Amino acid sequence: MAETLRFGRLPAATVHLCVDMQRLFAPGSAWAVPWIEQVRPAVATLVEARPQHTVFTRFIPPERLGAAPGAWARYYAQWPEMLRERLDRTWLELLPELARHVPPARVVDKPVYSPWHDGRLHRWLRRAGITTLVITGGETDVCVLGTVMGAVDLGYRVVLVGDAVCSSTDQGHDAAMTLYRTRFSQQVETAPLGEVLDAWAAA
Repeated sequence: MAETLRFGRLPAATVHLCVDMQRLFAPGSAWAVPWIEQVRPAVATLVEARPQHTVFTRFIPPERLGAAPGAWARYYAQWPEMLRERLDRTWLELLPELARHVPPARVVDKPVYSPWHDGRLHRWLRRAGITTLVITGGETDVCVLGTVMGAVDLGYRVVLVGDAVCSSTDQGHDAAMTLYRTRFSQQVETAPLGEVLDAWAAA
């Protein structure tokens, strides 16, 4: 299925939701996502075009293992160096070319894959009259997946920028993109950055 904005131009009530583009997932980190280097220029281009309409999410690990609930405790037992009591806090920061746009861009911190877990983001978007989300970032099959599925459940129009999302594995990325394009074809659009910029500028 071709990547395109099948449901028309992007309305004024659109926000760019940029998922977890942090040093935590950049080269040098234990959680480095190799493809982040390929997509970060596209993400930066979109942020620079609409900084006042951008919301960044940041994945924030717990302070210590005892603060990790349920299965998350087992997860962090495998990654103890990523607990905040051991982690250099600068690793939590946004990539520098993105961080310089805050403000006017906003930042929402989250302890889990989904940014919708506590309702804060949804309440703010609704108060602002936002109906459409343009989503970029990583990982396509983890935090982006959690972001997309929550947005679908909440009724937002979801546009995934196909050349501005990434994963740790090609297999996971490709499987997730296939899922978005087929199983959720009426609720998720995938489109390249150029088309998104043109459609948003013309809105």
